[in-house]
Amino acid sequence: MMRGRLWKIGDRIFDLSRQGLIMGVLNVTPDSFSEGGKFFAAEKAIEHGLKMAADGADIVDVGGESTRPGAEPIAADEELRRVIPVVEKLRTKIDVPISIDTSKTEVALAAIQAGASIVNDVTGGRGDEGMLPLIAETKSALIIMHMQGTPR
Repeated sequence: MMRGRLWKIGDRIFDLSRQGLIMGVLNVTPDSFSEGGKFFAAEKAIEHGLKMAADGADIVDVGGESTRPGAEPIAADEELRRVIPVVEKLRTKIDVPISIDTSKTEVALAAIQAGASIVNDVTGGRGDEGMLPLIAETKSALIIMHMQGTPR
């Protein structure tokens, strides 16, 4: 929930009137355009997420499906296999909010249950009709991305 310049994420309130927040992006994909699959293994991803939090990230964003141009979509069960162990382990080790970068309601729900408190949806809630009701029901924070057209 955002009121003025305050953003409530879980039980924390961030004051955005003073400065923005730093989001550490953790792509748990074999084909990431930014890391080239460096953190595809769960152990490597967890290690890197811990480092991002220690280095001052305000949010750690975990994504399991590449949205780079030309990327092939993956099934929800594969995305779940990639991200849920990472979210679960990070939640026990860091105190910063964890966001899940997904456009699938099923993945968002599992990640919220595993400890994510933010959903970062590249489709802005337009990709899966269950996403916005899920956000409302769980009172999760939401990051709505801007995009031109439809990815892929």
